[in-house]
Amino acid sequence: MTADNSVNGTTSIAALNSPFIKALVLQIRGQDSYGFYRNWSDELILKAFVVPKKKKREIPIEGEVDAATQARILVFFRAIAARIEQETNLISQVVVDINHEGFGWALVFSGRLLLTVKTLRDAHRFGFESLEKLAEEGETFVQKGLDLVNRFPEVGKL
Repeated sequence: MTADNSVNGTTSIAALNSPFIKALVLQIRGQDSYGFYRNWSDELILKAFVVPKKKKREIPIEGEVDAATQARILVFFRAIAARIEQETNLISQVVVDINHEGFGWALVFSGRLLLTVKTLRDAHRFGFESLEKLAEEGETFVQKGLDLVNRFPEVGKL
C-alpha cells in the first residue's frame, strides 16, 4: 500500500464534499468491524473506486469476480439506498446478484417500489474514471430514485 493519499495524484475537494461520497464513506467505515480503515483518509478509502480506462483494459474478465469488487459494488448501491433514506425517511434495501461471469443486476427498493435498477456486465471492471464521475453517477441514481418516490409515494410505503 502506498502512503499517497491522493487519487490519481489529484485532490478533488468538491467531489469529497458531495453528499453521495460522504454516504459512501460512511457505508465503508460502518462495515469496517476490525478498524482496518480507521487511520485512512476518505480519499484513500475511495481510491479503489477509481479505475481509469487504461487500467480497466488490463483487468481480465475471466474467472470469478473477486470478493473485493463484489463488496465495492454492494457498498456503492448501499450508499444510494442510504441517501434515499436520508431524503425520504423510507427504509431502502439493496439486492445485488452477480454470476460467475460478471453479469448480473443491482436493485435498490423501498416497499414494493424499485428505486434503482442497474444491469451489471463486466463486473470485474467495476469502477469510475474519477471521484467526480463516482459522485455524479451515484447522485444520478439517487435523484432518479427520489423522483420515483415522489411520483409513487404510496408504493414505497408498503
